Amino acid sequence: MFSDLKSVLHLFLTVLHSRNVFYTLTSGLPNVTEFVAVYVVDGVQIIHYDSNTERAVPKQDWVNNVTEDDPDYWEERTERMIDNHSSFKAIVESGLQRLNSTGGRHVVQGSFGCDWDEETDEVNTFNTFGYEGEDFISLDLKTQTWITLSQQAVVIKEMLDVDKPRLTYFKNYLTHECPDGLKKFLNYGKSSLMRKDLPSVSLLQKTPSSPVTCHATGFYPDRAQMFWKKDEEELHEDVVRGEILPNHDGSFQMSADLNLSGIKDEDWGRYSCVFQLAGVQEDVITTLDKRFPTAAVVVGLLLLTGCITGLFLIWRRKNFQRDLTSEVRAGCRHRRPPRMPRPGGGAAVAQGAPRRSVFHVPCDAPRSSVLLGTDRYHPASLLSTPSPPPQGCLSQARLQS
Repeated sequence: MFSDLKSVLHLFLTVLHSRNVFYTLTSGLPNVTEFVAVYVVDGVQIIHYDSNTERAVPKQDWVNNVTEDDPDYWEERTERMIDNHSSFKAIVESGLQRLNSTGGRHVVQGSFGCDWDEETDEVNTFNTFGYEGEDFISLDLKTQTWITLSQQAVVIKEMLDVDKPRLTYFKNYLTHECPDGLKKFLNYGKSSLMRKDLPSVSLLQKTPSSPVTCHATGFYPDRAQMFWKKDEEELHEDVVRGEILPNHDGSFQMSADLNLSGIKDEDWGRYSCVFQLAGVQEDVITTLDKRFPTAAVVVGLLLLTGCITGLFLIWRRKNFQRDLTSEVRAGCRHRRPPRMPRPGGGAAVAQGAPRRSVFHVPCDAPRSSVLLGTDRYHPASLLSTPSPPPQGCLSQARLQS
């Protein structure tokens, strides 16, 4: 039975890779860069461009490998971004005129990209615009029409639906250029992006009456599953699963708690914690064992490490405001676009209906909420409140013995 369960769970851990381009265009905001473009692969920022420097620059060392195949890549990418800025600005200005909103402060964002399933080779695409921090309009490639996500977007839909060249452009980019580029960058950065790191798994318990926490840390990528099982059956009752959280070194951690109140002492050995990582067939299985030695020392050290990590993340979130934080100070962030033809040129779409692609953030969000101080790109809305330090920090803890 458990082998069947294992097969089913691994179906939900297929290895998906993503390439996203995020554009942000602002107007009427003093001291805020007018145009910012960010390229992201598997959540890692790889290229940055802004209208102040007018230079496309790599954000990871391995990204420079692109020049082995294309020596003029950075010059061409810079020219493309300059052109995209002008094109995006022209589209926005035309749209604002239709909305009778030509004055004042505005933030417009675009999110363009694709997901690629490494196992099935299936590609899904997405293309969404946001206006003033809210979902605004999205492209349905199957029907080659724009879908309004706001009442205001109706007049913009009328403008975009007749722009057939632009639809053709988006179709070509999303269905060909995006997945091809994604695979190339995965190859350039395979030692980092394609790695599979299994975690260190520990069983923690603060007091004899507390739940036992199965804690996995140091795994990569962030597509993982953790659960408790009794004999060969997955448990759902008396189990609380935590979210996958980032570590300061770019790896991830997660946990799952098991309530022991209804478990007899002689049955402990029938319970196990199972960790599964996408792309890895072998599970990491840790059996509940009351005879586990040196528990207090091991758990104390682990909790101290977790406490330090938690405090580090809080400090980092409060003090590490780099790259995009100043440019998108308004905090309204979505996914953003590629090179686009100027109004009147560009056209048709492809497979993949509109999907989740916009992050909802108030326009007065604090600058520190925009980016976590790492190389990983996170939705601003997920970072507005620092995580508290792990429970049990600076308190005595032990595995029940």
